[in-house]
Amino acid sequence: MTTVPTGGRTRPEPLRIGNASGFYGDRFDAMREMLTGGELDVLTGDYLAELTMLILGRDRLKDPGAGYARTFLRQLEECLGLAHERDVKIVTNAGGLNPAGLADAVRALADRLGIPVRVAHVEGDDLTAAHPGSLAAHAYLGGFGIAACLREGADLVVTGRVTDAALVTGPAAAHFGWTPADHDRLAGAVVAGHVLECGAQATGGNYAFFRDGDVRRPGFPLAELHEDGSCVITKHPGTGGFVDTGTVTAQLLYETAGARYVGPDVTARLDTVRLGQDGPDRVRIEGVRGEAPPPTLKVGFNKFGGFRNEVVFVLTGLDIEGKAALVREQMEPALREVADARWELARTDRPDADTEESASALLRLVVRDADQQAVGRALSGAAVELALASYPGFHVLAPPGKGTPYGVFEDVYVPHGAVDHVAVLNDGRRITVPPPQDPRVLDDVPEPPLPEPLPPGPSRSAPLGLVAGARSGDKGGNANVGVWTRTDDAWRWLAHELTAERFRELIPESRPLKVTRHVLPNLRALNFVVEGVLGQGVAAQHRFDPQAKALGEWLRSRHLEIPEALL
Repeated sequence: MTTVPTGGRTRPEPLRIGNASGFYGDRFDAMREMLTGGELDVLTGDYLAELTMLILGRDRLKDPGAGYARTFLRQLEECLGLAHERDVKIVTNAGGLNPAGLADAVRALADRLGIPVRVAHVEGDDLTAAHPGSLAAHAYLGGFGIAACLREGADLVVTGRVTDAALVTGPAAAHFGWTPADHDRLAGAVVAGHVLECGAQATGGNYAFFRDGDVRRPGFPLAELHEDGSCVITKHPGTGGFVDTGTVTAQLLYETAGARYVGPDVTARLDTVRLGQDGPDRVRIEGVRGEAPPPTLKVGFNKFGGFRNEVVFVLTGLDIEGKAALVREQMEPALREVADARWELARTDRPDADTEESASALLRLVVRDADQQAVGRALSGAAVELALASYPGFHVLAPPGKGTPYGVFEDVYVPHGAVDHVAVLNDGRRITVPPPQDPRVLDDVPEPPLPEPLPPGPSRSAPLGLVAGARSGDKGGNANVGVWTRTDDAWRWLAHELTAERFRELIPESRPLKVTRHVLPNLRALNFVVEGVLGQGVAAQHRFDPQAKALGEWLRSRHLEIPEALL
């Protein structure tokens, strides 16, 4: 471990840890860009999401040797030598459902390329056998299995389902010698890991104020992580995009909720995070406090939900509502035996439109049932038979097929002792990772006091997005919407104006659901959790935007009475 002197003692140098993948399918050449663009100690890659585990589960049903992200192997084909030359460790969850299989495949690749690489993997997350009926049931492990692999000399570590932040906490614990009791330091690494995990979302990608910089091809982020858990988020010189307190705030709010961000290694207190611009494309994160982890681990439970099908009817020109009513009545007999049928009319049409497409609305029918026949030929036959016998201008975007299987996702929780968390080294040795010694169930954090409201003044109706940014996403069947401001005055207004009740008014589909608001003053932010809006998770495709990726942008487009002083 490299150290630098400080006041009569030595301390480890900062750890430069980067990210080259935020999901399975991310930019292929990002690994090469990160390895050649500047100095790094560790390069991480996050390939897993709830939907990805389902996809890999289906792959493994067809081929027991599958179940991992094959893209990662293709990236290594051209980058493993670069990592070896530059002495960069690689840590990835690309192992998915089969980390041992990917580790073996990496060793075979290294042998073929003649590159001496010590490959280790982490296992113990797979609880599928204990959950009959599941396609894939995997616990979210922490970072100390990764740390054990690196401490024993691994150059490349493959994991299955770990928390996204574990890809950073593991290398940090190994580099700095942290123990599970170092809650504040671990919490700082969790926050750094959460910022890095989604790749270019920290460097201007998917950013509400994208016009602030050139985001045509944003670079990937890296963190300069310090021994005390603080860090600086930045990117390689000359890469696209930008890093500022706004891009970092947006990612901190992504798929989180309240003050506590719970994980298997530590509970990070997001209400203690302090951000500061540390120069161009450099944001310092400090002050993060940590608490003991909870006594249970989250398990992602994926199973087969049934079959679904859909057809989109195109309604053009006049009397859109009447045309929609006619086709719904005509389709009704075919839907009587279907377990679930949902209609949605999207009024994409405009009056006196100068193109046929802009004169058309879309009527979408989605059906689900345990019986493939019920959503397959019965539906497609009924829809196709209307071709010459329905509303004027009848056509569909595409004929419905035979019905496709869909999955559902849910969370279950198990004690830490229910998993065998093991680091498996290149020579076959196995190191058991003990569970945390003092897990705790903690009381809710009291809501912090709100800032003083703005003094009364003139206002006008305008989109929320003129004064606030947002980022949204999914957690199982729930959606999270983080909203933040860039000035103190805008925060003073937002904190009082955007209540849970006002949120429900602005987002009508949330009105019958539980909406919880969390206040994070240090970030000038509110975080809303909308329970059940995504049904049984992304794979079930419950709504138009099944991962709620654009829910925040919809909220920003809604009009409120906004003080003119802020506009």
